[in-house]
Amino acid sequence: MTTQLIEKRLTPELMIQDLDAFMAKIEDLASMLRLDLSFAQADHIALRINDAETAKAAHQAWSQHGKVISQAKINGRPIVVIAFEQALEIRGWKIECLELPYPAEGKSYPAESWEHVEFVIPSHAETADDFLADLKHTYPAFGERFEQLEEMGVKIKLSSPKGEGERLNNPTVAFKYQGICIKLHPHSLKRIVESEQV
Repeated sequence: MTTQLIEKRLTPELMIQDLDAFMAKIEDLASMLRLDLSFAQADHIALRINDAETAKAAHQAWSQHGKVISQAKINGRPIVVIAFEQALEIRGWKIECLELPYPAEGKSYPAESWEHVEFVIPSHAETADDFLADLKHTYPAFGERFEQLEEMGVKIKLSSPKGEGERLNNPTVAFKYQGICIKLHPHSLKRIVESEQV
């Protein structure tokens, strides 16, 4: 099991070594989007794995670094959330949680590694469209650039993913570019998990 994680550079130790290079790409994408995320809360980081066996091994390995706070089924597959004992401190951000989705059937990612970071941008928006409107208002430079993003090769996805039992709407706006993804939403993952337990 662990050899598989080592070969794929998916052990926590190796992934933490790769974190700085990944976050540099996240910063480059943010600046291309004209989003200043330096003051935003880097809520959680997600990795992508293509097979259930490797996901299980990663789940066990990462569990040594924190506490599993949620194992919800979202869109038919388990998504594990681990709150780190010690936040991952990188480039001025403190990342508190890891999102580890088990693979979706029939879906394969080009790379098994870090895939996205989700940032919290506070808003009272209940829908993804309203949240996007708020983002354009909060970040005028982003608002001006928004129409050009698709031509630049950035895929934009608006969604409102909801786990069973969640009571809090957490609309999401995601930007994907060359295998790197930034997701923005109004509430932290910890708050969402707490809303399930009410």
